Amino acid sequence: MPFSFRKNVRISVDEFRSLLERSTLGERRPLDNQVCLEGMLEHANLIISVWDGETLVGIARSMTDFHYACYLSDLAVDSDYQRQGLGQALLKHTADALEAGCKIILIAAPSANHYYEPLGFERSERCWVYQKN
Repeated sequence: MPFSFRKNVRISVDEFRSLLERSTLGERRPLDNQVCLEGMLEHANLIISVWDGETLVGIARSMTDFHYACYLSDLAVDSDYQRQGLGQALLKHTADALEAGCKIILIAAPSANHYYEPLGFERSERCWVYQKN
């Protein structure tokens, strides 16, 4: 069965958590914090997901104004489904949802730094992070 890509469909916290656990993002996300995971899904305004039947196997979760900037907060693909082009397809579907000229901005996981440059991303030294305690 071919994969299906869906835009802004409801994803349960359990589906989201399970995907994060099956991808490398699970190591850097608050899997044990139900309220945080709910907020991550509820307040993202662009979510592209990829499904194998009714199983969530990938997600691109973003916050955007659709015109100037899109912060891609999560790009995750189930480890069993990696190296099939799903991450690139999620990026393309995300870009297709944006107006021309809108920048996609992300913070790469250390193990994924090599992934983005061949896709046309440019490294920026201008990123700053502040974490509220």
